Amino acid sequence: MIKSMTGFGRCETELSGRAVTVEVKSVNHRYFEFACRTPRSYGFLDDKLKSYISSRVSRGKIDVFVSIGASNDTPCEVEINHSLASGYLNAMQKLSETYGIPNDASTVAVSRFPDVLTVRKAAEDEDQITADVLTATRTALDSFIAMREAEGCRMKEDILSRADRILELVGEIEERSPQTVAEYEQRLLDRIRQTLEGFRVEIDEQRVLTEVALFSDKVAVAEETVRLRSHIGQLREFLGSAEPVGRKLDFIIQEMNREANTIGSKVQDAILAHKVVEIKSEIEKIREQVQNIE
Repeated sequence: MIKSMTGFGRCETELSGRAVTVEVKSVNHRYFEFACRTPRSYGFLDDKLKSYISSRVSRGKIDVFVSIGASNDTPCEVEINHSLASGYLNAMQKLSETYGIPNDASTVAVSRFPDVLTVRKAAEDEDQITADVLTATRTALDSFIAMREAEGCRMKEDILSRADRILELVGEIEERSPQTVAEYEQRLLDRIRQTLEGFRVEIDEQRVLTEVALFSDKVAVAEETVRLRSHIGQLREFLGSAEPVGRKLDFIIQEMNREANTIGSKVQDAILAHKVVEIKSEIEKIREQVQNIE
């Protein structure tokens, strides 16, 4: 199924007594690019999250945000920095004596000074935390991928409708192209007759036929239209694939544009030139969509 490279997914849950929140979002990118933001003490999650997400997402700039609350069951110890507390108390006593002000130091006041009290948590179970975060990530990623698939479905419909329009235009070019040769022949004969009017000179039909044949060869676009039809067939095939096809589609669009440019350089007719411009416009719109396909 075609997927967009733009998506968002979020999971907020409680696992093993702690609140866990995971957000996954992405924008289009040529390759897979991963960035993860986890709390400072949980850096061990980064590689595991990257490995898991890369197994389900092949392209895009992926940003993951992880929030982990404290577990109610995690034992904590509060340590006192006695030397620092003593230093603060001595300093406050000196201030009182020097400036003749009351020393109203209290336990609460001293405890609020920086680094007097330090909270230390017991070592947490990394395996359990990893399992919990990956569980939340799985839910967030399911939502993320569902959004990508929904957007990809709309993109596929738009691309196919534009491909159909290109085929219509190709058919009109193939139908009109032989007429341009006949019209050229008629214009050539008319110019020759006007030039030779009043002279008793017969028109060299063989020379006219040779000139028409050269013109016909110069403006022939049958090879290009056949290849363009083939590329559109490949485009349809890739859009029906279950595998990521964004890069393949990039290449197909380049080839389609190449054929359209060649046709444009050959046509000598204003009607055909207008159709070529419309084809190139449709190809450009497809290219813009393809750039956001995984």
